[in-house]
Amino acid sequence: MAAGSRSVWAIDIGNNSLKALRLQQAGDRVEAIGLDYVEHSKVLSAEGLSEEEKNQIIRASLATFAGRNELGKDEVAISVAGQTSFARFIKLPPVEPKKVPEIIKFEAVQQIPFDINEVEWDWQLMPRPDSPETEVGIFAIKNELISKHLENYSAENVCVTVVQMAPMSLYNYAQFDRSDLDDADKKAVVLLDMGSSDTNLVICTKSTVWQRCIPIGGNNFTRAIADAFKLDFEKAEKLKRGAPVSKYVRQIFQAMKPVFTDFGAEVQRSLGYYSSSHKGTTFAKMVLLGGGFKLQGLSKYIQQTTQLTVVRPDSFEKLVPAGGISSAKLHDNLCDLAIAYGLGLQALGLARIQSNLLPRGIARRMLWARKSKFFVLAASILLTASLLALLRTNLDLRACADKNAQSKRQETQRIIQSAKSAASQLRQQEDRSSGYEERIKKQMDVFKYRDVIPLFHKVIFECIPNAQNNPAQAELYRAYEQGDVAKITAIPRNDRKQVFITSININYADSLLASRFEMGRFDTSSSTAVLQNEQELDGKGFTVVIEGYSPYEKIGELMDPAGVGNDKSRWGIITRMMNLNEIFDGNSPFQLFAKEKVEHFRIETGPVDISDVRMPAGIGVLRIKSESLYESGGYAGQADTSATTVATRQILVDPLTEEEIHKTVALDEKGRIKYDVFGQPLAIERDKWFRIRAKFLWTEGKTGGQSDGTADSSSTYNSE
Repeated sequence: MAAGSRSVWAIDIGNNSLKALRLQQAGDRVEAIGLDYVEHSKVLSAEGLSEEEKNQIIRASLATFAGRNELGKDEVAISVAGQTSFARFIKLPPVEPKKVPEIIKFEAVQQIPFDINEVEWDWQLMPRPDSPETEVGIFAIKNELISKHLENYSAENVCVTVVQMAPMSLYNYAQFDRSDLDDADKKAVVLLDMGSSDTNLVICTKSTVWQRCIPIGGNNFTRAIADAFKLDFEKAEKLKRGAPVSKYVRQIFQAMKPVFTDFGAEVQRSLGYYSSSHKGTTFAKMVLLGGGFKLQGLSKYIQQTTQLTVVRPDSFEKLVPAGGISSAKLHDNLCDLAIAYGLGLQALGLARIQSNLLPRGIARRMLWARKSKFFVLAASILLTASLLALLRTNLDLRACADKNAQSKRQETQRIIQSAKSAASQLRQQEDRSSGYEERIKKQMDVFKYRDVIPLFHKVIFECIPNAQNNPAQAELYRAYEQGDVAKITAIPRNDRKQVFITSININYADSLLASRFEMGRFDTSSSTAVLQNEQELDGKGFTVVIEGYSPYEKIGELMDPAGVGNDKSRWGIITRMMNLNEIFDGNSPFQLFAKEKVEHFRIETGPVDISDVRMPAGIGVLRIKSESLYESGGYAGQADTSATTVATRQILVDPLTEEEIHKTVALDEKGRIKYDVFGQPLAIERDKWFRIRAKFLWTEGKTGGQSDGTADSSSTYNSE
């Protein structure tokens, strides 16, 4: 360890105690040169305590800590509870680095569920080496909460420099200290830190973090015992701690059983949500931290519930105690020090997440205080420069008295005049530039909405069946991407939940109420009068005609099934169009318009049939097929007068699998045409065609669109 290394204090205040570590860097490790553990005079979560009484207890613990430790000029990092703060992780689009702060500020206003002026917030870029996308973490806490928190430290003259969320401090600890994090981000380590009132669940990989605060802690077990045995909180807590040796051990654990069950369910629910949103990532192990897991049987219950390897660390890998630190004391409080450890790493500049929720006003005052010595030095330099300038002026005045002074003055006047002339010409050119700027802006406005139509196509494609919407047939969609005909045909064609889009026609409209669908040979719509009471629903948007076909037998269920409610796994194409905000996390700029009115929304379907003039164009590939047929000469039950005929007919086939997809006559096992009781040939219906006419309100256009046609866009997309 180099002499004079910078040291920091990290303080974590919980409901039961104050935990503090003094750290300094020692090569690739960190050395603990100070350790303190101060129990509160009362548990902060005890019943009947007011906010003022809680603050007095915290200040008393801080006073005890400050009285027996020398803080000096060390930086101090503190934590705030996860349930009192806000964290959200989003992915940024590819942009220039200089525009990243501006985009993050815009996202912060959208993501933080409070007025941006009422919170302290910060952000942290979290790039992944194997991904082109950049993830950013946004963290916030309300001003009034952080101010009350800092008042307790100010009252004891503790100068705070770093404020971090407890879950992010746990991630900083894991990312620096634990060697079992997978570099490929394929295996995650789960941290569970149980306190008195809640539990921080933090899922860590080398590059990413996900956290959730579970509102169940050690006090929940205590209250369950208190309710079962009719005891006050303090006696119930004492009974809980002595449960293993109590003669009522069975009754005690029976009373706590509902809390065990609820806690296990919350952990399972959190792990399940993470797995569903992070495909390909599995869990390597679960690390249990915090005093709450001292409860006998809880660790084993969590292991049985999650089926994960559960460990409770007995040492830190990269933290070593200095000579004056008791190894036994460090070991006894090890599982309570993970948050303080992560805070200290951030203050030393060794942590992955460096966001700071310290109010900016306080941070600026501290920065000015640190720079005061530089201001004194700068003032001294300025004074010296002024004296030198005064000396130079006196020398110049003496020089003007010689015989060449007149010619020098004339030369100076000539240079000054030349400079004034150049400045005048510069102003003239600058005045001319304003006109060019207006012309450039007018030309560039044409491209203002160039991304709207591609975005609309993306929205439509997200509504059709795919691996995310229908995971049960994910292998089918993957087989189509790879062109694997064998895997495709292994699934009966009429069971395949697929949609082949042959055309998409999109047209912009200034008024959706007054707009009509594009006229075609199948469109018989007429102009619709706009009622006065409907105008408030009107807005700018797009009329859309989507055509295509599907092999799925029950095309109605594929489009708009009834009675699905909020079950997203059963939603159809139209159901998803009605719930675009659900699909795009509340950020969809489009909304389905007036689905209940036929003049604004219609859907047509029918069997794929070459002879059907209503069928959209572009379905399948046309083939000529020759086959021998037996044509019956009578109705059912009459004598068989069949005759063999070689027929040539046109058929439509799937362009990839070569399966017939159109409507044909039904044949029996001998190749004869089947007839119904009325003598009409029976038909086999295969694929179904569809045509969706819909209107979508453009929410951005409604508030910020331009009536001069700048946003007017249309597109026709044909694909299969």
